[in-house]
Order: sequence, then C-alpha cells, then structure tokens
Amino acid sequence: MERGLAPASIEAYRRDLSAFASWLSATGLAGRPDREALRGYLRFARTRGLSSRSAARALSALRGFFAFACAHLGWKEDPTADLINPRTGLSLPKALSEQDVEALLSAPDPSRPLGLRDRAMLELLYASGLRVSEIVTLPRDGVDCEARMLRVTGKGGKERLVPFGVSATQWLRRYMAEARPGLDRRRSKALFLSARGGPMTRQRFWQLIEGYGRAARIRSRLTPHSLRHSFATHLLEHGADLRALQMMLGHADIATTQIYTQVSTSRLRGVYDKFHPRAHSARPRKAGR
Repeated sequence: MERGLAPASIEAYRRDLSAFASWLSATGLAGRPDREALRGYLRFARTRGLSSRSAARALSALRGFFAFACAHLGWKEDPTADLINPRTGLSLPKALSEQDVEALLSAPDPSRPLGLRDRAMLELLYASGLRVSEIVTLPRDGVDCEARMLRVTGKGGKERLVPFGVSATQWLRRYMAEARPGLDRRRSKALFLSARGGPMTRQRFWQLIEGYGRAARIRSRLTPHSLRHSFATHLLEHGADLRALQMMLGHADIATTQIYTQVSTSRLRGVYDKFHPRAHSARPRKAGR
C-alpha cells in the first residue's frame, strides 16, 4: 500500500520471499538470517539458473521485507544493508521485424470466435504497446473506438490515455460485434474473454502468442513483451518523439524509454553495414591516381 505496487509486482515479491523462506528451512537457517546467509542464498539462486535481473529483484524483495521488519517488528539490524545488487547489464529489447509482425498478426483464424478474439488482442497489443497485465485487465468501457483511444490503468494504479490505429479499431469492432457476445456468459467487465467467459489470463495469453509465433515460423521465442518492444522500436524508427513514446508506454522515467533509442541505433547500424558500399573497406585506388 505504501509503495503503490501493482498486484503482479506484489505476487512476484511474494514468490521471491517464499523461495527464500523455503531455502532457509531446507538449510536449517530459519530464524533471523544474517548477511552471510543472504549471500549464501543469492549464490544458491544463481547456481539454479536465476538471471542477474531476477536476482536483483529477489534482493529488492528481501530489502523491502527487512526494512519493514526493522521498522515494525523490532529488528535492530538490516542484514541486506551492505549487500550489492547483482550486475544486470544492459538488456536490449528484442523487437520483431515489421515483416514478422505482419506474419504474427495473420496467424490467428478470424473465422472462429477465439481466433477473432486473438487477432483483435494481437492487433491492439502491437497498436498500443500495452503491458500484458494491462491488456488482459483492460475493461470494455476503457476502449473508445470512435476516438481510437484507450484508458489504461498501469503500474501503481496510474491512468493514462493511449491511442491506437485504424487496423486495430476494425478488428476490435469485429470482435465486439461477432465474438464477444457469445463468450460473455458471466457479464464480465473485461474486454477480452476466455472460452469460459472469464477474463483472459496472463499465462493463457503468453501460451497463445508463443503458439502463433510458431505458426508464423518466427524463430525467436515470443512473449507478449515482444510486441510491446516492437511497438516502441518501430515508432522510433519512423520518427516518433521520445517524450510521446514515454507517455504511451507508461514509463515513470524517460531513462527507461531511452533504451529503445539504442535498439533503433543498432538497427540503423545494420542497415548501414549492409547497404553502404564503403561500410567495411575502402575501395582500392586505380593506378596512376
């Protein structure tokens, strides 16, 4: 409540703390763990394949817990005080090519109600750059097809307005007219519904996008975030303003948005290296010159 975290963030921290508690119990270190126990746990987590980014999040969860324990549970010392966050390095988003996006969007079969739903979801995700948690919880009344705007509740409960394009509007209208009424057995407020009539879950949408990626013969592993990354990268490549992109993505800090400028720069480098006649070596001079 104090930090205004989204439910998904709270659940992630809960999993991190539960994993730590299980490790303490298994190693006989339950009670009040010290710094060495925490270092041991982080080493153990890395040996089990935990990435640097996930290890940093786990340490963040532990910092939050021990800060609370010192403030409210009578603990006198915070064992995380001198621990250093694991180096996460620079993680560049993996954006799809525009051709791969077209193939992915065309993968669902819109002649079936669930295929029409999936086509509308993919179109809207690419058109708006929403997080997966935002699109599966998007309410029906949060969509204005006339103005082509979404009212989205993002991290920390913050609302923002996000535009979307004509193609997504057409598929959304088809879905709401042809498929959603048959799925809405429970009078749900959610825009996108499962086969049982409830809201679509993050896990199910994750499975769907992986399946459509295989159907589209996209070699890289797809996640819902792949379309968010592609949305941002393609907008920048076509001249979008960084501040406007920050607002659409719902980033609190523009530094988070600036990572996409590096993605675009790397793509520009690839184009240059491929097509410029002197990108790799100088042409030899002709004799006598």
